Amino acid sequence: MEQLSLWGLFFSAFVSSTIAPGGSEAVLAYMVSSRTFQVEHLITIATVGNTLGAFTTWGLGNLAAKKYPPETVFSPEKQRSVEFVRKWGYWSLLFSWLPVVGDGFCFAGGWLKLPLFLSALAIFFGKAARYCAIAYLIV
Repeated sequence: MEQLSLWGLFFSAFVSSTIAPGGSEAVLAYMVSSRTFQVEHLITIATVGNTLGAFTTWGLGNLAAKKYPPETVFSPEKQRSVEFVRKWGYWSLLFSWLPVVGDGFCFAGGWLKLPLFLSALAIFFGKAARYCAIAYLIV
C-alpha cells in the first residue's frame, strides 16, 4: 500500500505539470504530514514526476514549432509567456512551477527550442525549490 501512495504522488505531480489541472502540492503536504515516508524521498518523487510532466509540455511546444514557427503571433496572453521566455531564455524555466503561466513557459521553451539540458536543469531546480518549501512548511 505504501508503494501505491508513492506512485500516486508521482502521478499527481506528473499530471499537475501538464496542461491538465492537478493538486500535487496537497498530495505532498498530506504525505509529509502523515510522517510515513522520509521528506527528502517525497520531495524527490514529486520533483521528478513534475519535471517529467513539464517535459511533456516542453516536447509539445517543440513539436508545435514544426507547424507554427516562432515568428507566429498568438493571443496576447500566450504572447506574453513567449516574450518572457524569449527575453530570459532557459532561466525563465526556473518559474515553470507557477500556476497558469508555468505551463506556458515550458511550452514556449520547447517552441523556441531552448537547449534541452539547460532547460531540464532550470525546470528541475525550480520545481524542487517549490516542493522543498511546501514540505518544510508542513514539517
